[in-house]
Amino acid sequence: MLRVSLLKRRDEFTLHAEFEAPTPGVVALFGRSGCGKTTLVNIISGLLEPDAGCVELEQTLLTDTRAGVAIPVERRRIGYVFQDARLFPHFDVLGNLRYGYKRASAAPHSTGHSIGLDEVIALLGLAPLLHRRPQQLSGGERQRVSLGRALLSQPRLLLLDEPLASLDAARREEVLPYLEALRDRLSIPMVYVSHEFEEVLRLATHVVLLEAGSVVAQGTPSEVSLRPELRSIVGPDSVGAVLDSVVTKVDPASGMADVQLGRGTLHVSLREAPVGSRVRIQLLARDIILATQSPHALSVRNALQGTVAQISADTDQAVLIEVDIGGATVLARITQNAVEALDLRVGSAVWVLVKAVSTRGHAFRIS
Repeated sequence: MLRVSLLKRRDEFTLHAEFEAPTPGVVALFGRSGCGKTTLVNIISGLLEPDAGCVELEQTLLTDTRAGVAIPVERRRIGYVFQDARLFPHFDVLGNLRYGYKRASAAPHSTGHSIGLDEVIALLGLAPLLHRRPQQLSGGERQRVSLGRALLSQPRLLLLDEPLASLDAARREEVLPYLEALRDRLSIPMVYVSHEFEEVLRLATHVVLLEAGSVVAQGTPSEVSLRPELRSIVGPDSVGAVLDSVVTKVDPASGMADVQLGRGTLHVSLREAPVGSRVRIQLLARDIILATQSPHALSVRNALQGTVAQISADTDQAVLIEVDIGGATVLARITQNAVEALDLRVGSAVWVLVKAVSTRGHAFRIS
């Protein structure tokens, strides 16, 4: 478990953050720029001292201002990957990676699994790059080397402060699969800072939502996706339910798969996800259609039966409908006129209609 309870005042800004998250896993710190994410990870790392509070990782106190505990940075066994790779320009890739071992020797080791050089090279696809200098690498390649160097320091916690922020879309897509591999293959807790919700969707196992220096919501991605505090940050076009499901059927030729969702089955656009694997799907509220009668003779492939659980205001002309589809919740945005015409109220039986193409780019394998 990672437990954090911190107070830090800087000029006119106050960070007052309190959360706990299960480990191992990826804790995503998500929020607008300036909400305190980097300040928070700098305190966790030991680079910055809090005015008050504590940081505890798996029953080891790293910081406790009341008890006078402040483990030095070099003894915390925390790997830190910054927005810019910060590689040593006079070393080639192999030299930068080997530097991680030097950091590891300065901190006490546990008796757990040690991450080897060959393992890191294979995991991050670095073999073709070993004898290049940093200036010969793309931005995505530099970040992969930075990740490898951090892993070779044998960290018990990995901090990633917007590691993809300086990359273009193509380079982000290059690096994200490697971050997913770190999550799935290594049991190293990670704290991932981002203001891009798609990155959170693909990587996080726990989300901490920050606004103006305070934690306003936390929980699994599915739980946080339904919180109104998130809606005000991501904007109306990105509002939608995040759902974890299991693949029950695949069609490699079409790139489509069937996934179990609540009481029903959803036909989604998804590649390289074998039967039995877990996937995470975001169903955007703007893409959902509601019907009060069982649909037929429609091009829409997906119809999930559910019950209206909540109706809440959204924009001036629209409302958000939460629909329980049996162990999962879907959000739909419809007009107030549609609510009245369909006579929708809490408890109404409805069918949730989802175009298969609406899931393209919003479905990710998570194990």
